Amino acid sequence: MSIDRAMVDAALAAITDPNTQKPFAAAKNFRNVSVDGATVSVDVVLGYPARRQFDAIRAQVEQALRAVPGVEAARVQVSQEIAAHTVQRGVKLLPNVKNIVAVASGKGGVGKSTTAVNLALALASEGASVGILDADIYGPSLPMMLGIEGRPESPDGQSMNPMAGHGVQANSIGFLIEQDNPMVWRGPMATSALEQLLRQTNWKDLDYLVVDMPPGTGDIQLTLSQRVPVTGAVIVTTPQDIALLDAKKGLKMFEKVGIPILGIVENMAMHICSNCGHEEHIFGTGGAERMSKEYGVDVLGSLPLDITIREQADSGTPTVVADADGRIAEIYRTIARKVAIHIAERSRDMSSKFPTIVVQNT
Repeated sequence: MSIDRAMVDAALAAITDPNTQKPFAAAKNFRNVSVDGATVSVDVVLGYPARRQFDAIRAQVEQALRAVPGVEAARVQVSQEIAAHTVQRGVKLLPNVKNIVAVASGKGGVGKSTTAVNLALALASEGASVGILDADIYGPSLPMMLGIEGRPESPDGQSMNPMAGHGVQANSIGFLIEQDNPMVWRGPMATSALEQLLRQTNWKDLDYLVVDMPPGTGDIQLTLSQRVPVTGAVIVTTPQDIALLDAKKGLKMFEKVGIPILGIVENMAMHICSNCGHEEHIFGTGGAERMSKEYGVDVLGSLPLDITIREQADSGTPTVVADADGRIAEIYRTIARKVAIHIAERSRDMSSKFPTIVVQNT
């Protein structure tokens, strides 16, 4: 019995991506579809990192194909291909960096740096090439959180090689100064130092560079938003009204400079007593949801107020590494996938496809 290719295409068109809830075919994720006798072969190429879900997606597609009359075997290969996507107008992409994700908050103390580090590690655990830049010149915390010691090497006296921790490339002013040395700099000096860290680091073929922004909406944040090619921003807040008030200011800042908001992460959403299991919303409830509805952006996930998150970050092995199969690590991975999916759904940056035109006198 010969296989009807139209029935194969129809079966593929009916398969929904479990992460996006949209058909794989609509996103052009199916490639190299072929029929050879009673065997159907297809490649599934995702536009976002999801290595831990490859087996489940493969099984899903195989099951759908085997239901087609005449199909005795299905050969399905699942992979991912991360593309560079558009950034704010008039800003060029960085060499060897496809997408930059800014993690920001309107105020300090909401767990922004912990979220940024775990987001970077979650993207890496799903198979992406990831870097993280500590943009908090005055209070760098990345060296401690990633458990990295030492200073970056300079191959030419002008640029730096990134440090590495838990499979993620990293750089921070904290690698260049003594741990207890305060940065008593005015805004322009801090801004210049940040741009040097970003542009003079030899990032190696990154799919994503996560930038841990300093809290607030001051000079450093504005400069970074205007001069650095940011693909999208993640806003970190707590349910507390005063934190939400400042988070909204951060969101509006990104909107003004043309940077899309990828979503909101609600930190310290609830506390669960380690002794009795009682759940209590210490900082209020529903704040991120209200902000989501007001500004039309997604809530990417909510994280509990849990002592292990703090202990693991302080020890240099953040939650995604320290308890990779735990419930909180899975929340971080879900947040990371949602961030990557929002980026994948944006327009691709095609500037590298265009030839460089040089006008000269002859």
